[in-house]
Amino acid sequence: MSEQRREDLPTEAELAEMSRDELVKLGTKLDDVELVHYADRWPVKGTRAEKRAQRGVTAWFVLSGLSGLAFLAVYLFWPWKYESPFADGYLMYSLYTPLLGATLGLAILAIGFGILLYAKKFFNEEIAVQTRHDGPSDPVDQKSIGALLGDAADTTGIQRRSMIKRSLGFAGGVFGLGAGVFAVGGLVRNPWKRSDSPDSLWHTGWQSKNGERVYLRRDTGDPHEVVLVRPEDLDAGGFETVFPFRESERNDPEKLIKALRRSDNPVMLIRLRPNQRVVKRKGQENFNYGDYYAYSKICTHLGCPTSLFEQQTGRLLCPCHQSQFDVYTYCKPIFGPATRALPQLPIEVDEDGYFFARGDFIEAIGPGFWERKS
Repeated sequence: MSEQRREDLPTEAELAEMSRDELVKLGTKLDDVELVHYADRWPVKGTRAEKRAQRGVTAWFVLSGLSGLAFLAVYLFWPWKYESPFADGYLMYSLYTPLLGATLGLAILAIGFGILLYAKKFFNEEIAVQTRHDGPSDPVDQKSIGALLGDAADTTGIQRRSMIKRSLGFAGGVFGLGAGVFAVGGLVRNPWKRSDSPDSLWHTGWQSKNGERVYLRRDTGDPHEVVLVRPEDLDAGGFETVFPFRESERNDPEKLIKALRRSDNPVMLIRLRPNQRVVKRKGQENFNYGDYYAYSKICTHLGCPTSLFEQQTGRLLCPCHQSQFDVYTYCKPIFGPATRALPQLPIEVDEDGYFFARGDFIEAIGPGFWERKS
């Protein structure tokens, strides 16, 4: 905005005395806007066409609100616990995520369509030409744009369209409630409830049951096939994602596939090169087996899979937000948003030469929560 133009601007005192109509005209003038055509969309109020348009906008807002309620119902009450493809409840479980996406997407889409339709049907018919210019907005521009918005509210008749206002409030309120529940829903779980159970935040599927050994199992793509891991299966500098297996589950298809699908089960088994210098975490000096180290695959930032291992640098990368962990130094974070080291799984080899876990992780895996101390 040029200095000459600034001299023509009204003072703050003059702005305070101006009516909204005057501010609207001033705003269009300062923005170099020329209104070529400006007419009331509904010069005759209360016509059937106007009421029909109002019902159309209301219908979209009501649809958004109902979709938001459906999203809340699915999120809170739909069966979400994992079921194997062989279980009776698998169909209901498999619909959980699609229904969340469909109901939330429809709620957003419907409220967007309602707003667009309202603007199309009730904002004044306007054809304007504007000359664009550089520079930040002056206080007078900010004042005049407020007047323009207020004028738009009056000319569209939103004050007298109670049906649209109520439906918009319904849609917006339910959508806001749904967004709030979605945001805090994962934070309300009591981490101390059944703290000794493998379903608590403190334990994983690697927890031993009745003293039974938990072996390291390879995922071959066939959930019924059981292939245990030996030290000679990995070359120096290699790694593999492994999952827990118990002999008592060998003939149970449901438990076999659940062990592969449970979100906190994946572990990175890494074989370092011989004579690689390693800094071990205090209290976990004997968690490794020779050059073999096992770390949770769940990133301590937001729970993404840390599945990229650089042999040359010894860095384990999370592809979601680029956190990097130093495998040579107990997998502590050295780059990115993660702030905690990856938990280490204590491993050993049995008399038959197969890897097994000597116990569960000694700390909670994945992202932090309020009660977590590490």
